[in-house]
Amino acid sequence: MSQSLEKILALTTINDITEMVSTYLKKPVVVESDQFSLLAYSSYYIEQFDKANQQTIFAKRWPIPILEKFMEEGVVEQLKTIPGPFHVPPIKDIGLNPRVVVSAKYKDQIFGYIWVQETDPPLTAEQMDFLQKVSIHVGRLLYKENQLKVMKDEKKHQFYQKIINETYRTENQIKWEAANANIVLPAAFLVTVFTITQISEELFDELTETIRLFVHALNRPSYLFTDKSKIIVIIGSNSTARGRLTEDAKQLANTVLTQCKPQSVYAGIGGEYTSLLHLRQSYLEALRVIHTAEFLGDPSLLALTYNKIGVFRYLEALARFNSETQYTNEQLLKLKQKDEESQSNLLETLEAYLLNNCRIKPAAEQLFIHTNTLKYRLKQITDLTDIDFNDFNMNCQLFIDLQLMKRKKQTPGR
Repeated sequence: MSQSLEKILALTTINDITEMVSTYLKKPVVVESDQFSLLAYSSYYIEQFDKANQQTIFAKRWPIPILEKFMEEGVVEQLKTIPGPFHVPPIKDIGLNPRVVVSAKYKDQIFGYIWVQETDPPLTAEQMDFLQKVSIHVGRLLYKENQLKVMKDEKKHQFYQKIINETYRTENQIKWEAANANIVLPAAFLVTVFTITQISEELFDELTETIRLFVHALNRPSYLFTDKSKIIVIIGSNSTARGRLTEDAKQLANTVLTQCKPQSVYAGIGGEYTSLLHLRQSYLEALRVIHTAEFLGDPSLLALTYNKIGVFRYLEALARFNSETQYTNEQLLKLKQKDEESQSNLLETLEAYLLNNCRIKPAAEQLFIHTNTLKYRLKQITDLTDIDFNDFNMNCQLFIDLQLMKRKKQTPGR
């Protein structure tokens, strides 16, 4: 065993180990947790850090664009499956120079990663072996730290589960329990819920891990836990200013849905609140969005937020009423028949026009057609039907009936 390796294996702090590894290899080194949070980096070689390293050090974790790119390039999957150090080629899009990375494992579980920026000359076989032996020591140290985190997370899980189940009746009770469990309460928060229709333990675990990574990249006080088939994310803020939390939650949901295609993953975002007594309300609002999206068969429905679902929340009740009264929108049936006979797109055109408040230019842009083409289609619609676009009530009814018609087409036999 080399003298340098012997010294490193005697160290018990990640910072000291990182500095010694960097000195031995004469290259920039970064150590991260299993959630890609920054644990330590070598200050001696900091001037050689590339753009990707600089962003990680500044944010204390991988920003979402870097995480997305690493997932797209298969790097995240390689980190989970390759047992020893391996090379990561340059990725210009995120300013990443060549890397060697190794997972820090203990008892076959990954607890972190050691990244070496491979400046000239490349690492030798001996140095790769050195890095592998260091990773085992780092994995053991991170395992010990993780045991304390697991116990703390279990307390958090029980605490937030009790709030959702309405165990606490007053805000003072919540604050008292939080203080006893050493839980720092956010000044504001909202709840985001994810579900997957093709439920299996493996798929659910994969989805949970993917969401956990992107939640961590938000750089907000957040907490994730699972309850049966639901993945619940509480996103917090240290400020009571409204709006930004919802935007971050939408970014999280859209990123997860994009990553998980073609799986049927649904996401719902509840409202923002400042009192944890409203945690259950935000949770139920998120579930309502998911229920509405599942009813219509559209995971990307309504930008996923409760305060945007509007009339959609009533569609299930309206569908029952229409079934009981055998109601059918004759105007839409005429357009549907014309589309089937002539391979036209009148129903799609109608929906885009209504969605854009009967404005020609934005509707044409959404449909990727010229405004004159849109005007021609609208004339076809009015010639075939009694639709009057100046009638607000008729427009509302058309939009609702269109959504129910689309759902019926997607879910035959219901």
